[in-house]
Amino acid sequence: MDNIIKSAIKDISEIIKFDSSQQPAQKNAPFGLGARQSLDYFLNLAKSFGFETRDYDGYAGEVIFGEGEEFAILAHLDVVPAGNGWTHAPFGGEIDEANRKIWGRGAMDDKGPAIITLYCLKALKDEGFKPARKIKLIVGCNEESGWACIDYYKAHAHMPDEGFSPDAEFPVIYAEKGILQLKLTFKADGDFSSLRGGERANMVCDYCEAEVPATPVAATLPVHPQLCFDNGKIISRGKSAHGSTPEKGINAIPPVLDRLGLQQIRKQLFTTQFGLTKLKDETGVLTFSPNVIQGGKNQISVICDVRYPATISRLSILQAIESEGVAYEVQHEQATLYNDKNCFLIDTLSKVYNEVTGKTTKPIAIGGGTYARALKCGAGFGPEEDGEEQTIHQANEYITFDKIERCYKIYKLAIERLTK
Repeated sequence: MDNIIKSAIKDISEIIKFDSSQQPAQKNAPFGLGARQSLDYFLNLAKSFGFETRDYDGYAGEVIFGEGEEFAILAHLDVVPAGNGWTHAPFGGEIDEANRKIWGRGAMDDKGPAIITLYCLKALKDEGFKPARKIKLIVGCNEESGWACIDYYKAHAHMPDEGFSPDAEFPVIYAEKGILQLKLTFKADGDFSSLRGGERANMVCDYCEAEVPATPVAATLPVHPQLCFDNGKIISRGKSAHGSTPEKGINAIPPVLDRLGLQQIRKQLFTTQFGLTKLKDETGVLTFSPNVIQGGKNQISVICDVRYPATISRLSILQAIESEGVAYEVQHEQATLYNDKNCFLIDTLSKVYNEVTGKTTKPIAIGGGTYARALKCGAGFGPEEDGEEQTIHQANEYITFDKIERCYKIYKLAIERLTK
């Protein structure tokens, strides 16, 4: 194994050890201590490689290489919460030599790719490559929880027009669905005092509980593989997944709603879904994932993650919900991303991926949202590939040594081709 890959493995392991899920703000750490520590680690590593770096008050950082027209590589150092079901320490950064993996939250999303692209810049610099464009490797600390990092960066620096984000899928993403995170409010009447479940709007809920009277619930609890009764609570366990691909998870909310006699709410959220999941275009079908729930016996609020096709109007989605008399609040949204498949950026990235892998793939569209939307012409570019086990936003996230080496080859060539 090349020394540069060995070094990258070590640094990916180390940066995983910081829990950079969003935490209470501290001085110079707007998203918590773990995000601050991750940013410091990354920028100090870049400085040790001889790069100019800038720290935007803990919101974001950047590494600069070259001069001329700007080109962006956008990655993020924050992570979603660990969630449940891990058999490896989520922030252990365990290097598993036997299975050639690094285990931990952020290994693939997105600390691993961020470190890999930094090593690509180091290798190009060490080889004497002089880019004809100013490469700005920008790392944010709030991608998973609202993009305040990008807003702050744009207010204090110049965002390049073109670039890619190593935070999606190969071969290259030419389009991304629009994102709406909606808080829906329902009137509820049932034999329970509280209800809660889910940690993030963009993670399929893997744990849900309701406080109920001790009797007769314990005796009448229906047989269901997700349900149990413990200390006055109905508890449901599922399996987390990324909000853009809810079909890959098991939502813990429906069995609890059924048990509480809230079948109408369950039907609207998980069966009919306001008729929205019938909408589709070339970028895919609309997905509707209720991921966070809370409330008491009189009212329940549910935060739903909606990923809608690029040619569908956001207004039509909101009108469909209004038509059923459900109150809603838009908590977060991102407009769609749509590029010409034949433009210079998409064409170059597509050719690089196929050249390195020997494949003949074509650009694709996804439901996930990446920093590429922050650019006038941006694209998601790896690290996931079709046919791989998907662990992003799930328990036991990992990156393989082979993936690190493969991404290193792809990203290094792409950077060279796009900035020569």
